[in-house]
Amino acid sequence: MTDENKDHDYILRAAREGDVKFVRLWFTDILGQLKGFAISVHDLEEALSLGVGFDGSAIEGFARSQESDMRAFPDPATFAILPWRPRQNAVARMFCDIRRPRGEPFVGDPRYVLKRNVEKLAQLGMTYNIGAELEFFYMKSSDAPVLLDHSGYFDQLSSHPGSDLRRDTVLNLAEMGILVKYSHHEAAPSQHEIDLEYTDAMTMADNVMTAKLVIKELAQLQDAYATFMPKPISGINGSGMHLHQSLFQGDRNVFFDADDDHYLSMTGKQFIAGLIRHAPEITLVTNQWINSYKRLTPGYEAPVYSSWSYVNRSDLVRVPDYKPGFENSIRVEYRAPDPACNPYLAFSVMLAAGLKGIQERYPLPPPVVGNVFDMTPQRRQSLGINPLPSSLGEAIALAESSVLLQEALGEHVYHSFMQNKQIEWEGYRSVVTDYEVSHYLPVL
Repeated sequence: MTDENKDHDYILRAAREGDVKFVRLWFTDILGQLKGFAISVHDLEEALSLGVGFDGSAIEGFARSQESDMRAFPDPATFAILPWRPRQNAVARMFCDIRRPRGEPFVGDPRYVLKRNVEKLAQLGMTYNIGAELEFFYMKSSDAPVLLDHSGYFDQLSSHPGSDLRRDTVLNLAEMGILVKYSHHEAAPSQHEIDLEYTDAMTMADNVMTAKLVIKELAQLQDAYATFMPKPISGINGSGMHLHQSLFQGDRNVFFDADDDHYLSMTGKQFIAGLIRHAPEITLVTNQWINSYKRLTPGYEAPVYSSWSYVNRSDLVRVPDYKPGFENSIRVEYRAPDPACNPYLAFSVMLAAGLKGIQERYPLPPPVVGNVFDMTPQRRQSLGINPLPSSLGEAIALAESSVLLQEALGEHVYHSFMQNKQIEWEGYRSVVTDYEVSHYLPVL
Protein backbone atom coordinates (compact mmCIF):
# COMPACT_ATOMS: atom_id res chain seq x y z
CA MET A 1 0.00 0.00 0.00
CA THR A 2 1.38 3.42 -0.97
CA ASP A 3 1.79 6.24 1.55
CA GLU A 4 -0.99 8.13 -0.24
CA ASN A 5 -3.38 5.21 0.15
CA LYS A 6 -2.42 4.91 3.83
CA ASP A 7 -3.25 8.60 4.30
CA HIS A 8 -6.59 8.14 2.59
CA ASP A 9 -7.45 5.10 4.68
CA TYR A 10 -6.55 6.98 7.87
CA ILE A 11 -8.82 9.90 6.94
CA LEU A 12 -11.73 7.64 6.03
CA ARG A 13 -11.36 5.74 9.31
CA ALA A 14 -11.11 9.00 11.32
CA ALA A 15 -14.28 10.25 9.62
CA ARG A 16 -16.16 7.06 10.51
CA GLU A 17 -14.95 7.06 14.12
CA GLY A 18 -15.86 10.74 14.50
CA ASP A 19 -19.37 10.24 13.08
CA VAL A 20 -18.55 12.80 10.38
CA LYS A 21 -21.34 13.33 7.90
CA PHE A 22 -20.10 16.45 6.06
CA VAL A 23 -16.65 17.67 5.10
CA ARG A 24 -16.01 21.32 4.33
CA LEU A 25 -13.38 21.76 1.64
CA TRP A 26 -11.51 25.04 2.21
CA PHE A 27 -9.23 27.23 0.10
CA THR A 28 -8.62 30.96 -0.24
CA ASP A 29 -8.89 33.49 -3.03
CA ILE A 30 -5.94 35.81 -3.74
CA LEU A 31 -7.14 38.29 -1.12
CA GLY A 32 -7.10 35.66 1.62
CA GLN A 33 -10.86 35.30 1.92
CA LEU A 34 -11.75 31.77 3.00
CA LYS A 35 -13.83 29.94 0.41
CA GLY A 36 -15.20 26.45 0.26
CA PHE A 37 -18.08 24.04 -0.08
CA ALA A 38 -19.29 20.96 1.75
CA ILE A 39 -19.45 17.39 0.50
CA SER A 40 -21.10 14.35 2.02
CA VAL A 41 -18.74 11.96 3.79
CA HIS A 42 -19.87 9.33 1.27
CA ASP A 43 -18.07 11.31 -1.44
CA LEU A 44 -14.86 11.78 0.58
CA GLU A 45 -13.01 8.75 -0.78
CA GLU A 46 -13.56 9.87 -4.38
CA ALA A 47 -12.63 13.46 -3.45
CA LEU A 48 -9.31 12.32 -1.99
CA SER A 49 -8.40 10.42 -5.15
CA LEU A 50 -9.94 12.49 -7.94
CA GLY A 51 -10.68 15.88 -6.40
CA VAL A 52 -13.97 17.76 -6.59
CA GLY A 53 -14.83 19.99 -9.52
CA PHE A 54 -15.99 23.60 -9.13
CA ASP A 55 -16.28 26.83 -11.10
CA GLY A 56 -13.14 28.89 -10.51
CA SER A 57 -14.40 31.94 -12.42
CA ALA A 58 -16.49 32.97 -9.41
CA ILE A 59 -13.43 33.19 -7.12
CA GLU A 60 -11.52 36.49 -6.88
CA GLY A 61 -8.26 36.27 -8.82
CA PHE A 62 -8.71 32.68 -9.94
CA ALA A 63 -9.66 32.17 -13.56
CA ARG A 64 -11.49 33.79 -16.44
CA SER A 65 -14.76 32.23 -17.59
CA GLN A 66 -13.14 30.45 -20.53
CA GLU A 67 -10.73 28.58 -18.22
CA SER A 68 -12.91 28.18 -15.15
CA ASP A 69 -12.96 24.43 -14.51
CA MET A 70 -10.99 23.59 -11.36
CA ARG A 71 -10.64 20.62 -9.04
CA ALA A 72 -10.15 20.82 -5.28
CA PHE A 73 -7.97 18.05 -3.84
CA PRO A 74 -8.29 17.73 -0.04
CA ASP A 75 -4.97 17.63 1.83
CA PRO A 76 -5.14 14.61 4.20
CA ALA A 77 -2.82 16.34 6.70
CA THR A 78 -5.48 19.01 7.34
CA PHE A 79 -8.40 16.82 8.38
CA ALA A 80 -9.98 18.12 11.60
CA ILE A 81 -13.45 17.92 13.11
CA LEU A 82 -15.05 21.29 13.88
CA PRO A 83 -15.52 21.13 17.67
CA TRP A 84 -18.17 23.85 17.92
CA ARG A 85 -20.48 21.88 15.65
CA PRO A 86 -22.66 19.00 17.00
CA ARG A 87 -20.67 15.83 17.72
CA GLN A 88 -23.47 13.69 16.32
CA ASN A 89 -23.51 13.95 12.52
CA ALA A 90 -20.27 15.93 12.88
CA VAL A 91 -18.66 18.32 10.40
CA ALA A 92 -14.96 18.21 9.47
CA ARG A 93 -12.76 20.49 7.43
CA MET A 94 -9.86 19.94 5.02
CA PHE A 95 -7.75 22.48 3.16
CA CYS A 96 -7.45 21.84 -0.55
CA ASP A 97 -4.85 22.15 -3.25
CA ILE A 98 -6.44 23.51 -6.42
CA ARG A 99 -5.56 21.81 -9.71
CA ARG A 100 -6.51 22.00 -13.35
CA PRO A 101 -8.83 19.32 -14.76
CA ARG A 102 -5.81 17.35 -16.04
CA GLY A 103 -4.15 17.37 -12.63
CA GLU A 104 -1.48 20.04 -12.92
CA PRO A 105 -1.30 22.61 -10.07
CA PHE A 106 -3.26 25.81 -10.60
CA VAL A 107 -0.75 28.67 -10.44
CA GLY A 108 -3.42 31.06 -9.12
CA ASP A 109 -3.91 29.05 -5.92
CA PRO A 110 -2.31 30.96 -2.99
CA ARG A 111 -1.52 27.67 -1.26
CA TYR A 112 0.44 26.60 -4.34
CA VAL A 113 2.32 29.92 -4.31
CA LEU A 114 3.57 29.22 -0.78
CA LYS A 115 4.28 25.58 -1.61
CA ARG A 116 6.46 26.67 -4.54
CA ASN A 117 8.45 29.09 -2.36
CA VAL A 118 9.06 26.64 0.50
CA GLU A 119 10.13 24.00 -2.03
CA LYS A 120 12.74 26.44 -3.34
CA LEU A 121 14.08 26.71 0.21
CA ALA A 122 13.93 22.91 0.62
CA GLN A 123 16.35 22.58 -2.29
CA LEU A 124 18.86 24.32 -0.02
CA GLY A 125 18.13 21.79 2.73
CA MET A 126 16.15 24.20 4.93
CA THR A 127 12.62 24.59 6.25
CA TYR A 128 10.79 27.83 7.05
CA ASN A 129 9.10 28.05 10.45
CA ILE A 130 6.73 30.76 11.63
CA GLY A 131 4.92 31.72 14.83
CA ALA A 132 2.03 34.17 14.49
CA GLU A 133 0.58 36.73 16.92
CA LEU A 134 -3.03 37.41 15.94
CA GLU A 135 -4.56 40.65 17.22
CA PHE A 136 -8.25 41.44 16.81
CA PHE A 137 -11.20 43.30 18.31
CA TYR A 138 -14.45 42.02 19.78
CA MET A 139 -17.42 44.26 19.06
CA LYS A 140 -21.17 44.14 19.53
CA SER A 141 -21.86 43.90 15.80
CA SER A 142 -20.43 44.65 12.37
CA ASP A 143 -22.77 47.62 11.95
CA ALA A 144 -20.82 49.97 14.24
CA PRO A 145 -17.57 49.75 16.26
CA VAL A 146 -19.18 49.40 19.71
CA LEU A 147 -16.61 47.80 22.06
CA LEU A 148 -17.33 44.96 24.48
CA ASP A 149 -14.89 46.07 27.20
CA HIS A 150 -12.56 48.90 28.22
CA SER A 151 -9.72 46.82 29.66
CA GLY A 152 -6.06 47.30 28.75
CA TYR A 153 -2.84 45.41 28.12
CA PHE A 154 -2.63 42.12 30.08
CA ASP A 155 -5.58 43.15 32.27
CA GLN A 156 -6.93 40.24 34.30
CA LEU A 157 -10.17 41.90 35.30
CA SER A 158 -13.20 40.12 33.96
CA SER A 159 -13.94 41.36 30.45
CA HIS A 160 -16.91 39.15 29.83
CA PRO A 161 -17.73 38.07 27.20
CA GLY A 162 -14.32 38.81 25.62
CA SER A 163 -12.25 36.71 28.04
CA ASP A 164 -14.71 33.82 27.78
CA LEU A 165 -14.68 33.98 24.00
CA ARG A 166 -10.88 34.00 23.97
CA ARG A 167 -10.75 31.00 26.33
CA ASP A 168 -13.25 29.05 24.25
CA THR A 169 -11.28 29.85 21.11
CA VAL A 170 -8.08 28.45 22.60
CA LEU A 171 -9.88 25.26 23.67
CA ASN A 172 -11.50 24.79 20.26
CA LEU A 173 -8.21 25.33 18.45
CA ALA A 174 -6.51 22.77 20.69
CA GLU A 175 -9.18 20.21 19.79
CA MET A 176 -8.30 20.83 16.13
CA GLY A 177 -4.60 20.26 16.82
CA ILE A 178 -3.63 23.95 16.74
CA LEU A 179 -1.52 24.89 19.75
CA VAL A 180 -1.77 28.34 21.31
CA LYS A 181 1.32 29.64 23.14
CA TYR A 182 -0.26 32.72 24.74
CA SER A 183 -3.55 34.54 24.84
CA HIS A 184 -4.25 37.85 26.56
CA HIS A 185 -6.01 41.19 26.43
CA GLU A 186 -4.16 43.64 24.19
CA ALA A 187 -3.44 47.35 24.74
CA ALA A 188 -6.58 48.84 23.18
CA PRO A 189 -10.08 48.48 24.67
CA SER A 190 -11.77 45.22 23.59
CA GLN A 191 -8.61 44.18 21.71
CA HIS A 192 -7.29 40.65 22.21
CA GLU A 193 -4.34 38.56 21.09
CA ILE A 194 -3.87 34.86 20.44
CA ASP A 195 -0.34 33.63 19.69
CA LEU A 196 -0.08 30.43 17.65
CA GLU A 197 2.79 28.04 18.45
CA TYR A 198 5.43 28.08 15.71
CA THR A 199 5.40 25.41 13.01
CA ASP A 200 6.28 25.10 9.33
CA ALA A 201 5.03 27.90 7.09
CA MET A 202 2.33 25.93 5.24
CA THR A 203 0.84 24.57 8.44
CA MET A 204 0.95 28.04 9.99
CA ALA A 205 -0.86 29.60 7.02
CA ASP A 206 -3.58 26.96 7.37
CA ASN A 207 -3.65 27.56 11.13
CA VAL A 208 -4.02 31.33 10.72
CA MET A 209 -6.97 30.87 8.36
CA THR A 210 -8.54 28.37 10.77
CA ALA A 211 -7.99 30.56 13.83
CA LYS A 212 -9.58 33.56 12.15
CA LEU A 213 -12.67 31.53 11.28
CA VAL A 214 -12.91 29.99 14.78
CA ILE A 215 -12.60 33.43 16.42
CA LYS A 216 -15.37 34.81 14.21
CA GLU A 217 -17.65 31.75 14.52
CA LEU A 218 -17.49 31.61 18.32
CA ALA A 219 -18.11 35.35 18.59
CA GLN A 220 -21.15 35.04 16.34
CA LEU A 221 -22.54 32.23 18.49
CA GLN A 222 -22.49 34.65 21.45
CA ASP A 223 -24.13 37.50 19.50
CA ALA A 224 -20.82 39.35 19.20
CA TYR A 225 -18.56 40.22 16.29
CA ALA A 226 -14.81 39.69 15.88
CA THR A 227 -12.92 41.81 13.38
CA PHE A 228 -9.42 41.60 11.93
CA MET A 229 -9.75 45.05 10.35
CA PRO A 230 -6.30 46.61 10.85
CA LYS A 231 -7.55 49.95 12.24
CA PRO A 232 -11.27 49.88 13.07
CA ILE A 233 -11.22 52.87 15.45
CA SER A 234 -9.32 56.17 15.29
CA GLY A 235 -7.16 57.19 18.22
CA ILE A 236 -6.30 53.72 19.56
CA ASN A 237 -3.93 50.95 18.48
CA GLY A 238 -4.73 48.92 15.41
CA SER A 239 -4.35 45.15 15.07
CA GLY A 240 -1.16 43.60 13.77
CA MET A 241 0.03 40.08 13.07
CA HIS A 242 3.65 39.96 14.21
CA LEU A 243 5.42 37.02 12.60
CA HIS A 244 8.34 35.18 14.22
CA GLN A 245 10.48 33.49 11.58
CA SER A 246 13.37 31.04 11.62
CA LEU A 247 15.11 28.68 9.21
CA PHE A 248 16.03 25.13 10.19
CA GLN A 249 18.27 22.43 8.76
CA GLY A 250 16.82 19.29 10.29
CA ASP A 251 16.67 20.02 14.01
CA ARG A 252 19.28 22.81 13.87
CA ASN A 253 18.23 26.47 13.96
CA VAL A 254 20.22 28.12 11.16
CA PHE A 255 19.77 31.53 12.81
CA PHE A 256 21.69 30.49 15.96
CA ASP A 257 25.42 31.14 16.37
CA ALA A 258 27.02 30.50 19.76
CA ASP A 259 30.04 32.66 18.87
CA ASP A 260 28.06 35.82 18.04
CA ASP A 261 27.59 38.44 20.76
CA HIS A 262 23.83 38.25 20.25
CA TYR A 263 23.82 34.58 19.16
CA LEU A 264 22.58 35.55 15.68
CA SER A 265 24.26 33.81 12.75
CA MET A 266 25.42 35.43 9.54
CA THR A 267 22.58 33.64 7.75
CA GLY A 268 20.12 35.23 10.18
CA LYS A 269 21.66 38.66 9.63
CA GLN A 270 21.46 38.29 5.86
CA PHE A 271 17.83 37.18 6.17
CA ILE A 272 17.08 40.38 8.13
CA ALA A 273 18.96 42.42 5.54
CA GLY A 274 16.72 40.97 2.84
CA LEU A 275 13.60 41.84 4.80
CA ILE A 276 14.84 45.39 5.43
CA ARG A 277 15.85 46.05 1.82
CA HIS A 278 12.67 44.67 0.27
CA ALA A 279 10.20 45.75 2.97
CA PRO A 280 8.80 48.76 1.05
CA GLU A 281 7.88 46.66 -2.01
CA ILE A 282 6.44 43.64 -0.15
CA THR A 283 4.27 45.82 2.11
CA LEU A 284 1.50 45.75 -0.51
CA VAL A 285 1.12 42.02 0.24
CA THR A 286 1.66 42.06 4.01
CA ASN A 287 -0.63 45.11 4.35
CA GLN A 288 -3.01 44.85 1.44
CA TRP A 289 -5.97 47.07 2.33
CA ILE A 290 -6.57 50.82 2.31
CA ASN A 291 -7.27 50.57 6.02
CA SER A 292 -3.93 48.82 6.62
CA TYR A 293 -2.12 52.14 6.27
CA LYS A 294 -4.24 53.80 8.95
CA ARG A 295 -2.47 51.41 11.34
CA LEU A 296 1.04 52.09 9.96
CA THR A 297 1.24 55.59 11.44
CA PRO A 298 3.49 56.99 14.20
CA GLY A 299 2.35 56.79 17.80
CA TYR A 300 0.57 53.43 17.86
CA GLU A 301 3.40 50.87 18.21
CA ALA A 302 3.19 49.84 14.54
CA PRO A 303 6.35 50.19 12.41
CA VAL A 304 6.68 53.05 9.95
CA TYR A 305 10.33 52.69 8.92
CA SER A 306 12.46 49.80 7.64
CA SER A 307 14.69 49.57 10.71
CA TRP A 308 15.75 46.72 12.97
CA SER A 309 16.99 46.23 16.52
CA TYR A 310 17.61 43.54 19.10
CA VAL A 311 14.99 44.63 21.60
CA ASN A 312 13.19 47.83 20.58
CA ARG A 313 9.54 47.20 19.71
CA SER A 314 9.21 50.34 17.58
CA ASP A 315 11.24 48.83 14.73
CA LEU A 316 10.08 46.83 11.74
CA VAL A 317 12.32 43.86 12.59
CA ARG A 318 13.17 42.76 16.10
CA VAL A 319 15.43 39.96 17.33
CA PRO A 320 14.15 38.86 20.76
CA ASP A 321 16.66 38.20 23.53
CA TYR A 322 18.35 34.81 23.58
CA LYS A 323 17.64 32.56 26.55
CA PRO A 324 20.56 30.22 27.37
CA GLY A 325 19.73 26.65 26.46
CA PHE A 326 17.00 27.65 24.00
CA GLU A 327 18.95 27.74 20.73
CA ASN A 328 15.80 27.01 18.74
CA SER A 329 14.19 30.20 20.06
CA ILE A 330 16.50 32.53 18.10
CA ARG A 331 14.18 34.11 15.56
CA VAL A 332 13.37 37.21 13.57
CA GLU A 333 10.14 39.07 14.36
CA TYR A 334 8.60 40.98 11.43
CA ARG A 335 6.10 43.51 12.77
CA ALA A 336 4.46 45.14 9.75
CA PRO A 337 1.84 42.57 8.67
CA ASP A 338 -1.75 42.81 9.82
CA PRO A 339 -4.17 39.90 10.32
CA ALA A 340 -6.25 40.88 7.28
CA CYS A 341 -3.52 39.82 4.84
CA ASN A 342 -3.45 36.56 2.89
CA PRO A 343 -0.99 34.48 4.96
CA TYR A 344 -0.01 32.22 2.05
CA LEU A 345 1.10 35.22 -0.01
CA ALA A 346 2.54 37.19 2.93
CA PHE A 347 4.71 34.24 4.02
CA SER A 348 5.81 33.76 0.42
CA VAL A 349 7.07 37.31 -0.08
CA MET A 350 8.76 37.48 3.34
CA LEU A 351 10.60 34.23 2.62
CA ALA A 352 11.57 35.48 -0.84
CA ALA A 353 12.96 38.72 0.64
CA GLY A 354 14.92 36.93 3.35
CA LEU A 355 16.21 34.28 0.97
CA LYS A 356 17.35 36.97 -1.47
CA GLY A 357 19.37 38.52 1.34
CA ILE A 358 21.04 35.16 2.04
CA GLN A 359 21.74 34.27 -1.58
CA GLU A 360 23.14 37.69 -2.48
CA ARG A 361 24.82 38.21 0.90
CA TYR A 362 23.22 41.54 1.65
CA PRO A 363 25.13 43.56 4.26
CA LEU A 364 23.12 44.26 7.39
CA PRO A 365 23.13 47.87 8.62
CA PRO A 366 23.79 48.43 12.33
CA PRO A 367 20.81 47.93 14.65
CA VAL A 368 18.93 51.03 15.68
CA VAL A 369 19.75 52.36 19.14
CA GLY A 370 16.91 54.40 20.62
CA ASN A 371 13.52 55.21 19.18
CA VAL A 372 13.47 55.59 15.40
CA PHE A 373 10.41 57.86 15.67
CA ASP A 374 12.39 60.40 17.69
CA MET A 375 15.11 60.76 15.04
CA THR A 376 15.20 63.64 12.59
CA PRO A 377 14.61 62.80 8.92
CA GLN A 378 18.25 63.66 8.27
CA ARG A 379 19.40 61.21 10.94
CA ARG A 380 17.25 58.42 9.56
CA GLN A 381 18.51 59.11 6.05
CA SER A 382 22.14 58.99 7.22
CA LEU A 383 21.47 55.55 8.74
CA GLY A 384 19.83 54.27 5.55
CA ILE A 385 16.43 53.91 7.21
CA ASN A 386 13.71 54.17 4.59
CA PRO A 387 10.01 54.76 5.25
CA LEU A 388 7.41 52.12 4.57
CA PRO A 389 4.65 53.18 2.16
CA SER A 390 2.12 55.42 3.89
CA SER A 391 -0.85 54.56 1.68
CA LEU A 392 -2.12 51.81 -0.56
CA GLY A 393 -1.33 54.05 -3.53
CA GLU A 394 2.33 54.33 -2.51
CA ALA A 395 2.51 50.59 -1.90
CA ILE A 396 1.13 49.88 -5.38
CA ALA A 397 3.69 52.20 -6.96
CA LEU A 398 6.56 50.42 -5.19
CA ALA A 399 5.22 46.98 -6.08
CA GLU A 400 4.78 47.80 -9.77
CA SER A 401 8.54 47.60 -10.40
CA SER A 402 9.27 44.74 -7.99
CA VAL A 403 10.98 41.78 -9.65
CA LEU A 404 11.00 40.00 -6.29
CA LEU A 405 7.20 40.18 -6.00
CA GLN A 406 6.72 38.88 -9.52
CA GLU A 407 9.03 35.94 -8.87
CA ALA A 408 7.59 35.11 -5.44
CA LEU A 409 3.92 35.33 -6.42
CA GLY A 410 4.18 34.12 -10.00
CA GLU A 411 2.85 35.99 -13.02
CA HIS A 412 -0.80 34.99 -12.60
CA VAL A 413 -1.18 35.93 -8.92
CA TYR A 414 1.02 39.03 -9.24
CA HIS A 415 -1.05 40.55 -12.05
CA SER A 416 -4.40 39.56 -10.53
CA PHE A 417 -3.40 40.95 -7.15
CA MET A 418 -2.06 44.20 -8.62
CA GLN A 419 -5.19 44.69 -10.70
CA ASN A 420 -7.43 44.17 -7.68
CA LYS A 421 -5.44 46.64 -5.55
CA GLN A 422 -5.44 49.28 -8.30
CA ILE A 423 -9.23 49.03 -8.59
CA GLU A 424 -9.56 49.34 -4.80
CA TRP A 425 -7.31 52.42 -4.69
CA GLU A 426 -9.03 54.18 -7.58
CA GLY A 427 -12.41 53.53 -5.97
CA TYR A 428 -11.24 54.98 -2.67
CA ARG A 429 -9.71 58.06 -4.27
CA SER A 430 -13.04 59.03 -5.85
CA VAL A 431 -15.03 58.88 -2.59
CA VAL A 432 -15.69 62.06 -0.61
CA THR A 433 -15.27 61.14 3.06
CA ASP A 434 -16.99 62.42 6.19
CA TYR A 435 -13.67 63.96 7.21
CA GLU A 436 -13.58 66.13 4.09
CA VAL A 437 -17.18 67.21 4.47
CA SER A 438 -16.78 68.17 8.14
CA HIS A 439 -13.49 70.00 7.61
CA TYR A 440 -13.95 71.74 4.27
CA LEU A 441 -17.64 72.26 3.61
CA PRO A 442 -18.08 74.90 6.37
CA VAL A 443 -15.11 76.98 5.22
CA LEU A 444 -14.68 76.50 1.49
